[in-house]
Amino acid sequence: MHKSIDLINQRLQDGTAKIVTADQMPAIVEELGEEGALAEVDVVTTGTFGAMCSSGGFLNFGHAEPPIKMERIWLNDVEGYGGLAAVDTYIGATMQSETRGERYGGAHVIEDFINKRPVELRAQSKGSDCYPRRSITTELTIDDLNQAIMVNPRNAYQRYDAATNTSNTLLYTYMGTLLPNTGNISYSGAGTLNPICNDPNFRLIGSGVPLFLGGAQGMVVGEGTQHSSSSGFGTLMTTGDMKDMSSDFIRAAIMHRYGPTLYVGIGIPLPVLDIDVVRATAVRDEDIMISIRDYGVPSRNRPAVRKVSYAELKSGSVELNGEEIRTSSLSSYRNALAVARKLKDWLDQGQMTLSLPTRYIDTARISRPMRETKRVTLVSEIMDTRVIMVKEDEEIQLAAKKLLKGEANHLPVQNNEGCLVGIVTTFDISKAVVHPERKLKVKDVMTRNVITTEANEPIDIAAQKLEHHHISALPVVDAKGCCIALLHASDLGRLITSHGGNQ
Repeated sequence: MHKSIDLINQRLQDGTAKIVTADQMPAIVEELGEEGALAEVDVVTTGTFGAMCSSGGFLNFGHAEPPIKMERIWLNDVEGYGGLAAVDTYIGATMQSETRGERYGGAHVIEDFINKRPVELRAQSKGSDCYPRRSITTELTIDDLNQAIMVNPRNAYQRYDAATNTSNTLLYTYMGTLLPNTGNISYSGAGTLNPICNDPNFRLIGSGVPLFLGGAQGMVVGEGTQHSSSSGFGTLMTTGDMKDMSSDFIRAAIMHRYGPTLYVGIGIPLPVLDIDVVRATAVRDEDIMISIRDYGVPSRNRPAVRKVSYAELKSGSVELNGEEIRTSSLSSYRNALAVARKLKDWLDQGQMTLSLPTRYIDTARISRPMRETKRVTLVSEIMDTRVIMVKEDEEIQLAAKKLLKGEANHLPVQNNEGCLVGIVTTFDISKAVVHPERKLKVKDVMTRNVITTEANEPIDIAAQKLEHHHISALPVVDAKGCCIALLHASDLGRLITSHGGNQ
């Protein structure tokens, strides 16, 4: 049995089409069988609602009097792209405010426009014969714009790896706050409701296919950036009219120490044409597997801790190394279901017709890493190997003499086996020597939880550790945990100066 797209659209038009949401389809197939489900169901609606950083909008302001060619543009102090002719811009969701930092960004500008709030436009120009004006400041609402077209380069990931943190440091990421020592697992995605999970071979989803985008009817442009469908990580480029959107399905958010992001609701109606579509749309959370990645490793290739299903993640805890680790979702399943149901309402009311792709998405595509032509600087190239050590059982007075003799501010502390067990600073020593009667030893005042680096670690990662922990030096340790050098913040400062601020 096979149904045509024309037959399904005719049923939508005359109100006889059977439409179900993706979460209902597995039970229907289980009850009726594949053939029965094909005869019963005409359309499956999908939905997802999560943080989609690669989002933004093209805006046209109209010409001022006298006219200006806007070369630098700010919306509520968030800079937009100024390379789109005279009075157009693209505002990206993650761009931060120049005055409010991570607390306000492009995502908030987009939400303010959708909520019809006034937004201040500032622009500058060098001026020219045809565009003599050099600056402008005005307030605009979305109704004042000629166009406000959302164009999102990367939305609706087919699946998204979960995150945990095996390091002993609290991490702030685009996957939320990750507790140290595998204290939590963070994940995102709607699982069984996810559009691409219901069409993994991209038979129905491609260029020109209608979709629900932020409460408005939109369209799939094609594959999204970083599309990697051959490895199960497909993405979509999407577009829709911001003037028709609702803040129920477009919400600005802030990831602490990461910055602004935009929560986007997306849903795609899938015509049930044949048995293959029935099988694909019967997917369950138990069928969708992802990796839990260790964000404690600051690398592009974060190691996988284990594979899990969305069903396990949604249960509230996952077993790792014999322990039950709590899970939490960054996306909203409730809102994803609201997207799928809203899309179903549109179809029930005859407000949308379906179409097959005008251009199909490449299912063999794989995303590649960046080609780098300049070698990254490593800690080994700037670390100071003239490091003065102290033993944990030494008297404080001896450590003080070493600090004075070596003109150093930090002393790595070793145990009898030569392994790093702590660090003391000039400040630690100065506090202790004022009480000689206590006869303190180094181990009594040292910091035991030492933040370290390694010789082959890129300096950008080491610099991040210094900044994150508000410290001025890092012991450099070898594979055995022995301190072989120190990396000082001043070393990094000199390197940046020698590279003209570009390192």
